[in-house]
Amino acid sequence: MKEYVFLNGKYVEADKAVIPVRTHAFLYGTSVFEGIRAYYNEEEKQLYAFRMKEHYERMLRSAKVMFMNSPYTVEEYMEINIELLKKNGYKQDVYIRPTLYKSAIKVGPGLYDNEDSYLVFTTPFGNYYDAAAGLNVCVSSWRRTSDNAIPPRAKVSGAYANAALIKTDAHNFGFDDAIVLSEAGQVTEGSAMNMMFVRNGKLITTNTTDDILVGVTRNTIIELAGDLGIEVEERAVDRTELYIMDEIFCCGTGAQITPIASVDKRVIGDSGKIGPVTAQLQKLYYDVVKGKVSKYKHWCTPVYD
Repeated sequence: MKEYVFLNGKYVEADKAVIPVRTHAFLYGTSVFEGIRAYYNEEEKQLYAFRMKEHYERMLRSAKVMFMNSPYTVEEYMEINIELLKKNGYKQDVYIRPTLYKSAIKVGPGLYDNEDSYLVFTTPFGNYYDAAAGLNVCVSSWRRTSDNAIPPRAKVSGAYANAALIKTDAHNFGFDDAIVLSEAGQVTEGSAMNMMFVRNGKLITTNTTDDILVGVTRNTIIELAGDLGIEVEERAVDRTELYIMDEIFCCGTGAQITPIASVDKRVIGDSGKIGPVTAQLQKLYYDVVKGKVSKYKHWCTPVYD
């Protein structure tokens, strides 16, 4: 079966979707992107794109930071996305990668006199991490880029060189991933996911002003926790607090909800196993994204008629 990509206003076969080698975004990392999941509900024979609207709204905020003029509205992006998923005809979970990019054929990093183009591809996608086993992570020696350098609140492709160094070093030292500190020495997020902590039954996460990408999944979990009666606190988190948390989990479109078993070889909680708060949120989340919970079904956009 042919696979399609949407590129510069057209649905084209994936193996024919190419951009010139001198494209500005390729040379300088001047693109913004999103990662969106669509989940297949076997019982309903339906594919649900999860919080697609919120992802495209965030993409347009990132575009504003990068002096980009969007060629489409949020609603038009969603229509393009649904049509692409239909054309590819998936009956499994899918990852969606929309990218708005500087497409001038020019040398020099300036964002001015530099047109904007759009592409989106989709691909089958399962679990990014083993959500049952839990991750063994370290605190990275690299620091998260700051708001006055490459702002993490904008999902800029060039900024992911930072994430690549963090993730690679963690892997090379025998860890699954890493938690990253700011230049001030406080916790920001993971290599490419937000962090959540549980202490005395309270869910804790870092502030939106602590050099993090304000995650759609993060915001989802905060809302779900509130509805479950779990107290949520957003605040600065020190490095050594990581070692004494009752539970830690990472969250994101790719990561979903994945427990952390240890940090810097220190076991989290009593056993490093998934904790009760994490387990409760994880179960609800997996039901919500597949459109199984009516209260949150407005977050799930059906693809098939």
